[in-house]
Amino acid sequence: MITNTDGLADGETSLPVDRGHPAAVANLLNGLIESEPINRDRKLKAYTRITLMPEQSRPIRVLVVDDHPLLRQGIAALIAAESDVTLAGACSSAREAIQQFPQLRPDVTLMDLQMPEMGGLDALIAIRRQFPDARFVILTTYTGDAHVVRAMKAGAAAYLAKDAVPEELMGTIRTVHAGRKTVSPQVAVKLAAHATDDPLTPAEIDVLRLIAGGNTNKLIGDQLHITEDTVKARVKNILSKLGAHDRTHAVTIALKRGIIELS
Repeated sequence: MITNTDGLADGETSLPVDRGHPAAVANLLNGLIESEPINRDRKLKAYTRITLMPEQSRPIRVLVVDDHPLLRQGIAALIAAESDVTLAGACSSAREAIQQFPQLRPDVTLMDLQMPEMGGLDALIAIRRQFPDARFVILTTYTGDAHVVRAMKAGAAAYLAKDAVPEELMGTIRTVHAGRKTVSPQVAVKLAAHATDDPLTPAEIDVLRLIAGGNTNKLIGDQLHITEDTVKARVKNILSKLGAHDRTHAVTIALKRGIIELS
């Protein structure tokens, strides 16, 4: 940040001008060059007091992406109470976020996971494809361990449950802006609970999705082009790995953890 003292009387507070905007800097220089000689000496002395403000003194610019107006308003109110964080913008859909991001260029984006038409994870991937340094905090009611792992692998820097927003949001924003990753404590507990689990294979997940769709073993075999005995073997593995009592219980566990999603 450059401090502009042009046009101010002695003792007046200097005006900040963002050195990231060439036009602003040019205006400062033009003001000096075009000055009348009688004023030039004063201005030269003033410009010797130009200082570079540290980068961290700039407020953290935050973009909020959520389809619920009340949540967007609540987060805006929390941000307004902070001196080092400012609201860069708010979007009500994932597609709007993709369109607005190049113009807004926020430091941190708060992204809801589940939204109509397009999910937040798809928007995150699309934005990071164009802006690989973009920093995202997933803000959601879905806290299953598979949801978290999938988001972090896609490039999210943090994962925060919505019911933890009042206490943890500002700290999370500052942590992510500083270049670190974090998850809320309740999310960390769920990750730890399944850290040593034997994960389902992609083939087993395919079977589980079809079970969730109400298909019999025979229909699953027909759709996946495998034998019914192979389907039965995979179902047995699924029940064992998930600690499920039966097929319905396995689907319930998988949905809660985010291993599968209903289309």
